[in-house]
Amino acid sequence: MLTNFHREDDNLNKKERKSEIDRLRARLAGQQQTILEAKIPVVVLVEGWDCAGKGNLINELICEMDPRFYSVAVFRHTPEREDRFPFLRKFFQVLPEDGKLLFVDTGWMEDTVGKLLRREIPNAEYKRRVESCQIFERQLRDNGYVVIKLFMHISQEEQRRRMTTLWENRDTSWRVSEEDFWQQQQYPAFLKAYDQFMEDTNKVFPWHVLDAQGKNKYVLEALRTVSRTVDKALENGRYEGKPTDKSFPLLGGPSLKDADLNAVIDVAEYKKELKRLQGKLRELHNQIYRKRIPVVLCYEGWDAAGKGGNIRRIAYPLDPRGFDVIPVASPTPGEKARHFLWRFWTKLPKSGHVTIFDRTWYGRVMVERIEGFCSENDWKRAYGEINEFEKELTDYGTVVLKFWINIDPQTQLERFTARQNTPEKQWKITDEDWRNREKWPLYEEAVEEMLRKTSTTYAPWYIIDSVDKRYARIQTLKIVTDVLEKAVNDCIIRGIESEWTPTQEKQD
Repeated sequence: MLTNFHREDDNLNKKERKSEIDRLRARLAGQQQTILEAKIPVVVLVEGWDCAGKGNLINELICEMDPRFYSVAVFRHTPEREDRFPFLRKFFQVLPEDGKLLFVDTGWMEDTVGKLLRREIPNAEYKRRVESCQIFERQLRDNGYVVIKLFMHISQEEQRRRMTTLWENRDTSWRVSEEDFWQQQQYPAFLKAYDQFMEDTNKVFPWHVLDAQGKNKYVLEALRTVSRTVDKALENGRYEGKPTDKSFPLLGGPSLKDADLNAVIDVAEYKKELKRLQGKLRELHNQIYRKRIPVVLCYEGWDAAGKGGNIRRIAYPLDPRGFDVIPVASPTPGEKARHFLWRFWTKLPKSGHVTIFDRTWYGRVMVERIEGFCSENDWKRAYGEINEFEKELTDYGTVVLKFWINIDPQTQLERFTARQNTPEKQWKITDEDWRNREKWPLYEEAVEEMLRKTSTTYAPWYIIDSVDKRYARIQTLKIVTDVLEKAVNDCIIRGIESEWTPTQEKQD
């Protein structure tokens, strides 16, 4: 795309070009309101060479737009703390709400290609990131996003001229870094790498190469591209993707039918094992921090199954500075107006920390499915999106454990009744709990499908029998400590430091 790029003249004189730019700016401002009414979120990604004018282009695009309905994100220099999270997190974090626009100055292209050429990531990690970008863009499209990808292209000679001009002026020399000069020297390598990345990621949303040699020319090209793409999106309406036919390494279970609801543990044995396993977990928490291993624990299960008590026994031995418990309720308006995984991407643990989710992204294929809060196409597509999400986490080195806390209908009824008849526990029972109970068969069917389609080799489901809550707590602690011990011993972490060293900050 870049190696075969040919500059073309638009046959407009300076006055005509400026007039056309003014017209398109006004048009884009009008389209902004139509986008808002249609609830179509738009992402404009501006990539390109250093000193090509990326920041200036964004300024030209937004100058007539209503600032209440757009935002700008800059990723030219990724903060070091972002390396403590999976690669895509920072890009998910800034996604706009329905009907709003996001302008990205240097995004997932540079964060992938630049790190490869600077030898910050190996070739294998580069290839994985390219695949992640492909999945990211497809998921955005399938959830109704429009992504417009612009690349600002200048020649090696033009880049050198601009850098020299900026460097020789003491008021602008700060705008050119040693890294910029290094890219200039490595121009052929970057040209080849950019070209390959664009070819690999040109399928879902196409790349648009802008001739950035002359300011008004690239501003006009960009305005035309954005305006045309928005027109087409408004004409076609919000896109809704179909479920993927991609295969995942599924385990084919477990199944609720195989649960042993009669399992119990002696009280004395419970106390002994609880003390032993919590002590072991306390030691492992220190080790995963030192080894920089992030951990995600997911809790789902029947109402009144004992999730809260189970979580408390897991959390008690952990250092409170190194874990979070995220209770997941109905999505807020801002959360509903974004990709359904957005609110979970934004709450992931950094490396070395633990996040416990009390209810998770699986609400999409259970409560949202059954209560009609999303379309059938949405929840069917979600199985693949969830598997991809968890694969992204585990490829980074995250330990992902998923627990279904299981009881039978009779046990639930007994616990509901006890809560309702105990004043200090009445806050735990709601009318919604009783309504959900009436739909037990529907939920059971949804749970079985969820277990079958999302229990993978890298993020398996565990059914925890919780008629005896003590037994359930011990079983969960055993699984957590066994898996974390193995992770510490293996210590296979991609893209981050394997151990904390004294030179690093202690307050992280």
